[in-house]
Amino acid sequence: MMNFRYLETHELIGLKCEVVDSTNYLQVGIEGIVVDETKNMLVIETPNGRKMIQKRGAKFMFKEGEKSRIIIGDKINYRPHERTKKVIWRRRKW
Repeated sequence: MMNFRYLETHELIGLKCEVVDSTNYLQVGIEGIVVDETKNMLVIETPNGRKMIQKRGAKFMFKEGEKSRIIIGDKINYRPHERTKKVIWRRRKW
């Protein structure tokens, strides 16, 4: 089971996702399963077909079981293999 505290660095494909806020008001409320991811887009499989949602300017709620977390799209606006290498939660102490 994945640690939702560090969700920004995990693989998002296969997670349930809902668009909570977006600069495109027509995309708010779209929910389904993430089936693909690029640097700038998430592809969500919904009952009405696949929807491509731009990461920048959107907020996503990811769910797994009873856990859920809202993530700002600007924080995950990287290529998937680059994002999983990032260590976001560590800070240098000078």
